[in-house]
Amino acid sequence: MSVKIRYFLGLVATLAWNGRYSQGSELVLAAADSSTASTVPSSYAVAGAFPTSLYSQYYNNPTATSAQPQPVISDPVTHEIFPFSLTDPDNIPQYDTVDPHPLPPRASSQQLLQQAVAQIKSIAVNPMFSTCARFQASLEVAKFLALAAPEQGTNLALTLCEYFNYSSSCEKSYGPLVMGPILTQVVSFADVGGYDGQVKQVAETEECFVSRDVSHAYDNGSQPHWLVCKPKPNPLPPPQQPSGQLLKVLHLSDLHIDPRYAGAEANCTTGLCCRDKAYNSLSPQTPLVAAPRYGSFLCDAPYSLITSVLEAIPTLTGTESTGLDFTLFTGDMLAHDPDNQQSRALTEYSQVVLYDTFKRMLGPGPTYATLGNHETCLPNLASPLSLGGALGQQFSWLYDHVTALWEQKGWLPEASVEFSRAHYAAYMVKRADDLRVISLDTNLWYRLNYFNYINSSEPDVSGILRFLTDELQDAEDAGDRVWIIGHVVSGWDGYNSLPNPTNLYVRPLDVKFTLRGADIPSVDRFSPHVIANIFWGHTHEDQLSIFYANNGTNMSAETAQAVSWTGPSVTPLNNLNSGFRVYEVDSATFEVIEAYTWKSYVNDYPALDSQTEFGPTFEFEYSTREAYGGNITWGATDPLNATWWHLVTEQMEADPTLMQVSSKSFRRESGHLHVYSRHPPNRNRTHRPPQQRRRNARFHAQRGTTIRKEIADSGIRVIIAGSSVGDLALHYLNRFNIVILKVLSKIDLRRVACVVNATPRPRRRIHGGSQLRRHL
Repeated sequence: MSVKIRYFLGLVATLAWNGRYSQGSELVLAAADSSTASTVPSSYAVAGAFPTSLYSQYYNNPTATSAQPQPVISDPVTHEIFPFSLTDPDNIPQYDTVDPHPLPPRASSQQLLQQAVAQIKSIAVNPMFSTCARFQASLEVAKFLALAAPEQGTNLALTLCEYFNYSSSCEKSYGPLVMGPILTQVVSFADVGGYDGQVKQVAETEECFVSRDVSHAYDNGSQPHWLVCKPKPNPLPPPQQPSGQLLKVLHLSDLHIDPRYAGAEANCTTGLCCRDKAYNSLSPQTPLVAAPRYGSFLCDAPYSLITSVLEAIPTLTGTESTGLDFTLFTGDMLAHDPDNQQSRALTEYSQVVLYDTFKRMLGPGPTYATLGNHETCLPNLASPLSLGGALGQQFSWLYDHVTALWEQKGWLPEASVEFSRAHYAAYMVKRADDLRVISLDTNLWYRLNYFNYINSSEPDVSGILRFLTDELQDAEDAGDRVWIIGHVVSGWDGYNSLPNPTNLYVRPLDVKFTLRGADIPSVDRFSPHVIANIFWGHTHEDQLSIFYANNGTNMSAETAQAVSWTGPSVTPLNNLNSGFRVYEVDSATFEVIEAYTWKSYVNDYPALDSQTEFGPTFEFEYSTREAYGGNITWGATDPLNATWWHLVTEQMEADPTLMQVSSKSFRRESGHLHVYSRHPPNRNRTHRPPQQRRRNARFHAQRGTTIRKEIADSGIRVIIAGSSVGDLALHYLNRFNIVILKVLSKIDLRRVACVVNATPRPRRRIHGGSQLRRHL
């Protein structure tokens, strides 16, 4: 299987003046239809002391600089006070014994037999197995049946004999008075998955019952009955006319609050840093880098950083008196705790703290939130309701609690609340201005959610895609615009999203998708007239994706359909400056007219310790329109839509200086904007003319040589990759005598760097606009 070498591009907006803003500098933000401008400071240094008025009681002294504040928090849903022991950084609870997940019910002997038969039949037609592998895998299934229900061993042999037509007289060959009990004994004791099974395979090759070639019969002419929607209007309905009135919308993502943050090792070599037990292997007893009070690059966000960000936002965005129109939170509240330190109580604590802080510090505008993979206990998990009983409802506590908080804050209407409780905290809310916000639980397509591997051949086990499609159709019928929010990015990187769910659940949000040969409409079907924008989180980086019509077979300004914005993270983990973004949005079309990004330099935080006069400084980083649209013919109030972003990629291809704006620093900062486009499925490559494919091959060969030469000229002789490396990349690297190692774990990478006394740095990304659009 060939490996695509993906090119990534980070874009850093350069400001019109050098140096950081000093206190008192001003930034002018003006609405498009207004002749007056509001003057707000371009930077804001928060007070160094913790805002003690946020809470009435504390478990400790909140003004101390040597420890994070520990407020007394009461849950408005359960009316219980969270104990100090929950967040005591000196005594972190180990394992949640209060709310363990249930185990599946014990299967009956007959159920075990039925499952064993079904599994062996599946193994027999699995194209990933050779004949020998099918035989051995089937023996393993038989072994477990023999151990758990030995009385069914004979029945298994008889059933398989009849199914695979081993004998004209199965009863005589494998019945209870002949070989049945013997075979049961052998498989129960033998190491059928090891050498015993291999020997048995050789002996039984001619009679191997899984050697029969049984193929699946697929229906190539139909699509799921639940995804039959009306044809796309042709012509499309006339677009909404801009109102000229601008909404201010805040985009926050990946806060990862760490209430157990402690002033321990910030440059640890194992686990999550800035924790009491964290250490660097070079100095296990004494921290080499003490954790700063406001955070560090290998740590999640302490309480003080969270409140500093939220305090700075109203002043920097000019919304102190008016408030934001609304806020998008694209998920991930909890810190990256190891599984044995997770608990339901800690999850609910973090939800209460952050949503309460949003409400109190950001003003009255609603927050529309979505669940991240670090919103649940244990992380990444969401079980489908189709499991039934306690197994299907094992995460209902999460959906009930978070939905109750959203209702308590006044952010969701009653109808949305009831749906959210019953459907994975997913919902649709229709605002008074007719914008529909659809929030999806993207854990249901996340690779690390092990429940997604149950019945994975069924692409919509949870029913979430049916919900999305129905809501988009309703919006189209009503003439409404839609914003879609989620956490896990929809599949461009080939890692986060599962293949089957992405084909019917994620990739519909990328262009369109295919099920057994049938094209199913999604974003292509509902863009650009219904879907106005899509918003993600999860990557911690500042990114954007372009979605094209017709499966991306023709990528042009005319076929660009929609964009998705991935928000920068508040947490500095890993090696990212803390950041946030604000959109200016037309109140009628709900298109983004401008996007502003701010960040705070995490390297400055150590200097803020042991004093309370100053806290972190958040600085204006860039205007999206000014940074990337200088050479594009585009109206001053025209939206930053998919067409505009496609033109940006064309400018990148024509102007290398624009492509290399973000290459001034190797560090991954939240202000580095990585522009990605939809990569069409492999099958679409066959639709390109041969001449175009040859031009692409020559282009990538030339670029590959240039990029590797730049690396070699910089003095680099060893590269550590975080994923598989293709043959073409190895070819180029060998030409320049560069060694490449594959290290998948970030923890292992830090260990390697520690051994050789090196500093890990991200890969340099210098690629052209056509590569961005094709994302090959």
